[in-house]
Amino acid sequence: MVAFVLFAAIVYLLPRNRINQEVDMDLRALAAELQSANLEPVGGRTIRIGIDEDLDNLETAASFFMVLDVDGEITLQSQNLISLEPALLDETALHDRETLNYVIREESTIRVLTVPLHDGDELIGYLQVGRLVDNIESFNRFLVIALFVGFAGASASLFLAVLLTPSSFKPLEDMAAVARQITNADDLSRRVPNTERTDEIGVLARSFNQLLERLERLFQTQQRLLADVSHELRTPLTAIRGNVDLMRRMGDADPESLEIIQEEIERMTRLVGDLLLLARADAGGLPLEKQKVELDNLLFEVYRQVRLLEKTVEVKVSEVDQVCIMGDVDRLKQLLLNLIGNAIKYTPDGGTVDVSLSKKNGWAYLSITDTGMGIPAEDLPYIFDRFYRVDKARARGHSGQGGAGLGLAIAKWIVQAHGGNIDVVSKVGEGTTFTIVLPVVVEPTTMPIDGSSEDLSKTRPGLRVLGSTFRRSS
Repeated sequence: MVAFVLFAAIVYLLPRNRINQEVDMDLRALAAELQSANLEPVGGRTIRIGIDEDLDNLETAASFFMVLDVDGEITLQSQNLISLEPALLDETALHDRETLNYVIREESTIRVLTVPLHDGDELIGYLQVGRLVDNIESFNRFLVIALFVGFAGASASLFLAVLLTPSSFKPLEDMAAVARQITNADDLSRRVPNTERTDEIGVLARSFNQLLERLERLFQTQQRLLADVSHELRTPLTAIRGNVDLMRRMGDADPESLEIIQEEIERMTRLVGDLLLLARADAGGLPLEKQKVELDNLLFEVYRQVRLLEKTVEVKVSEVDQVCIMGDVDRLKQLLLNLIGNAIKYTPDGGTVDVSLSKKNGWAYLSITDTGMGIPAEDLPYIFDRFYRVDKARARGHSGQGGAGLGLAIAKWIVQAHGGNIDVVSKVGEGTTFTIVLPVVVEPTTMPIDGSSEDLSKTRPGLRVLGSTFRRSS
């Protein structure tokens, strides 16, 4: 409101003063031009003045002039004053000094300049020069009305703002109250209201709820992490302590107890190593030594290692294309061992694990399909979370083995660190398929100089191998 008042004052006063100054300058210029004419007294109080015809006419102009003697009698006037009532332009300005006044004549406003005329030191008459300012006054009146209308509009806006602001900001106050309750009660399950609104407040409410949901999920993950780490470490420590107590009572080193202790120590070592690996990966302190890797050859290297596992599960390599990617050999090998090992571990006796590698549109597709127990649909979104196991009791009891729930988390990190993606499709009782997508390095095809077509499948055993299987019986 203060800014509007200042603006109105500037808009009204500055143009008005400027226009008045220009009118007064024009009047003084006209008066000076008239005074420069041949001016002389003619007996008594009569004044003779010689002026140009254009000044004498002024018929359609907005300027007037008249010459008066010392008694105020009109001795000369411009012809455009003939239609007006015979009278002085300004009767109150007959003084021995220059005067500027506004005069109302027949509903018209005239700005009149009165200049005394002297012959030497003797006052011989007056010169009055006038200018119609009706248009200027009309503009001023319109400007005043417009400013009043603007002031009324600004006042109404201020009133509406004062009236509506509390209700507009009420949702924000509610959101702040919920945030304080969450802070005081440590209850991340609460959500702020007003999520159905489509304005900015609704967007803010939904964003805030998404933030709370993410914080709740991270907090639950942290709690589960602490509980699972404690459980994973407590189990082998309990086994080690029990066997040590047994050997102490026996007074001799029992080979079976030593073997159990060794297994539990190795299990704790793997757990701590996996935790350290993920911690370094999260902190960005685990760089990858990327180089060109022939993924098909690496797959067959893992294939030969997996054959040594004593499992009554058939593993097939149904299709392998020649694929070259940029990656870390050790991490990619760890990825393949984790996924294929999991598939074998959770596939019952007599089942099969099918591995295939293909490429399409610059991407490598590595699929690992098993005929195992499958994963329930409600567990699929969480299988890559750390320490998450679909069925902890079954995972522990199957084949006497069970991981800590870190293998898939590490696998996902390895894939993402190589610029790829990992996806899983599963159905309970039918099996699970993990699909890994990685970017391919395009290499130029080399042909023998003599143009002969060499059998690449002999020099590159990883190229298009169909139906390779193996079976190991425990």
